[in-house]
Amino acid sequence: MSKGEETRGVILDEAGRLARRVGLGGLTIGSLATSTSMSKSGLFAHFGSKESLQLQVLEHSTDRFVDEVIRPALKAPRGVPRVRDLFERWLEWDSAEGGCPLVAASFELDDQPGPVRERLVQVQRDWSDTLATVFTSGIAEGHFRSDADPRQFAQDVQGVMLAYHLASRLLAEPAAVDRARRGLDALLTAATA
Repeated sequence: MSKGEETRGVILDEAGRLARRVGLGGLTIGSLATSTSMSKSGLFAHFGSKESLQLQVLEHSTDRFVDEVIRPALKAPRGVPRVRDLFERWLEWDSAEGGCPLVAASFELDDQPGPVRERLVQVQRDWSDTLATVFTSGIAEGHFRSDADPRQFAQDVQGVMLAYHLASRLLAEPAAVDRARRGLDALLTAATA
């Protein structure tokens, strides 16, 4: 990795942390310059525009999500263990300061047309596809009913995750994680009954 790539990675790490606190819309070259103690002109040379910065932070956050949540969970045995591992890793990811930047961006950008939203839509579709695929592999392993709907399961799990995000982050509910786990248990029971 070249020094320039290494510097870009450090900048994107900080931009990702900043975006977790202020959202993608609040992320600007100026706010990143303040956060990194770098010049605006130096950062502008790396990103060129606020939109380019937002897209690159979204890509960087997505890559980190895949590396920290999805890839490790895919090493768990198929079926219920893999679904649980994926869920637990997502809970840990969302528990970081500022929460899941992809969830926050989904609320922030849901009605904002443009390339950043379009890319986020694809990222969220990919996440839903991953959940459905993991569930489908559990059907093949005999862990779930053969007539169970993987797309419905993926949507329902995301519903539990979004409810957890709201309960833990906004409402500061002490029982949020226990309720989220019980929600997942209910979905798994329904899928195996």
